[in-house]
Amino acid sequence: MSPPELPFFVYGTLRPGEPHHALFLRGRTRAEEPARLRDAVLYAGPGYPYAVAEPGGVVHGELVTARPEEYRALLAELDRLEGYTPGGARNLYERVERRVTRDGDGGRARAWVYLAAPAVAARLRDGGTRVAGGDWTAYRRGTRPPGTG
Repeated sequence: MSPPELPFFVYGTLRPGEPHHALFLRGRTRAEEPARLRDAVLYAGPGYPYAVAEPGGVVHGELVTARPEEYRALLAELDRLEGYTPGGARNLYERVERRVTRDGDGGRARAWVYLAAPAVAARLRDGGTRVAGGDWTAYRRGTRPPGTG
């Protein structure tokens, strides 16, 4: 059975202005809009972040809707990029369906999100570097997103 064709919530190197956006998404999307994932936090990885489920947290990113003719190939490429294989015991990330909130209109949408796999998430919780404010691009610039203190 094929997974549903949901948009993607991207929060790290796939965001506009980040290195993987141009490589994987440019010219392949129908829409990209700022959004938030609730009940998750970010941890810094080696040049990229990990989102980890945590009640009360928020992660900033973009809701990306692929062009229909690009969807299947893009899904496969993003799974490879994120080190995800369905049912894989050594996954770095797990692709999961979550609800995200659009910044513009406050509307909610179902989306694919790559969250840290359970073993990775446990290591990060034990000693990882948390990204204050939940915004990877702001973290890399040394700023915090508006409204995060």
